[in-house]
Amino acid sequence: MKHILLYSFMGLLLLGCKHQKHDDSPLELNNGQKWEVNEDMKPHINQAEVILKEYISAGDTDYKKLAKALKDQNAKLIKSCTMDGKSHDELHKWLHPHMALIGQLGKSKEMGEAQATIEAITQSFGKYHQYFE
Repeated sequence: MKHILLYSFMGLLLLGCKHQKHDDSPLELNNGQKWEVNEDMKPHINQAEVILKEYISAGDTDYKKLAKALKDQNAKLIKSCTMDGKSHDELHKWLHPHMALIGQLGKSKEMGEAQATIEAITQSFGKYHQYFE
């Protein structure tokens, strides 16, 4: 029941994001430059990455706790969404698969599966840094 409420809340937050657009096309740079993410949203992305790095460096194995902490940061990120236009659309192209990975982590049944998903989340943050500043 707790998970249903969390997913419902995150879904409502996504629906509330201004000018929501879901696009499966590849991420694009802004005329060869990184997209600017507004200052209200950056702390939540940065904190999620810190949480992930601390989990990895500590050798932690509670991947369910990690998934919850990352979901909490995503909820704050979505709530703080004030971007619009092409930069917003590009951020959503990154965010939706990223959120799916975090959801997958929370559903992992064993450590090997979770570890592969954690690696994919790490790569997702790398992609974020490639396209956004």
